[in-house]
Amino acid sequence: MIVISSREFRENQKKYFELVDKKEKVIVQRGKNKAYLLTPVNDIDIYLSDPETKARLEESIKQAENGETVTIEKKAIKDLLGL
Repeated sequence: MIVISSREFRENQKKYFELVDKKEKVIVQRGKNKAYLLTPVNDIDIYLSDPETKARLEESIKQAENGETVTIEKKAIKDLLGL
């Protein structure tokens, strides 16, 4: 893990983004009481940031917890997908 100042980050952004891409944890310290963890954004992050999608997932989780599920056989899925 690397902790750097916001000034160091501004001056060497490319370097720190490349480190994050290599799975290194980089924390940017801003003042005495603020810090930020650099992390790459992936497709699932974008998908889950949509409020409608998040609400639908939360509803699905509740349904599963309440046993409101349907079991589908592997063959039925293949037939549905035309495989």
